[in-house]
Amino acid sequence: MVSSHRAYTRSDYLFFLSYRTRWTDNDQYSHVNNSVYYHLFDSVVNTFLIQQCGLTSDSAQIGLVVSSHCQFFSPLSFPQVLDLGLRVMKLGSSSVTYEVAVFEEGKDVPAAVGGYTHVFVERGSRKSTPMSEPLREGLSSLLSTNESLESTSKL
Repeated sequence: MVSSHRAYTRSDYLFFLSYRTRWTDNDQYSHVNNSVYYHLFDSVVNTFLIQQCGLTSDSAQIGLVVSSHCQFFSPLSFPQVLDLGLRVMKLGSSSVTYEVAVFEEGKDVPAAVGGYTHVFVERGSRKSTPMSEPLREGLSSLLSTNESLESTSKL
């Protein structure tokens, strides 16, 4: 989970995706609605999985979200451009925990930090299965030196 005692910075994250906010992202309080952050998390994670791990819409293995969280530090709103930073916090044999930081473009401190855990399963049976080698290699590239690699974890 995200700790409110830690100072997060852009340099903590290894993959970035730019996102231009839309008018419809704002809620009645004129800031990006809380639910939109989960769309942002999904976008950066799936962009990475497609571009760097070779996953496709018909891959035999898919990731199911089993937990998620978000901590908010400052509001964002349309028409800001955001940078979504991604890293891997924990990598098991069939599961991965991602952390995503949402930065206002040009800022070094995130407005929100959150993420989720994927368990990879066989598409048809939905049974947990060890990650394919290309998937595991791609995700390993986002594992910071301070994070954990668990080769036998079966979340």
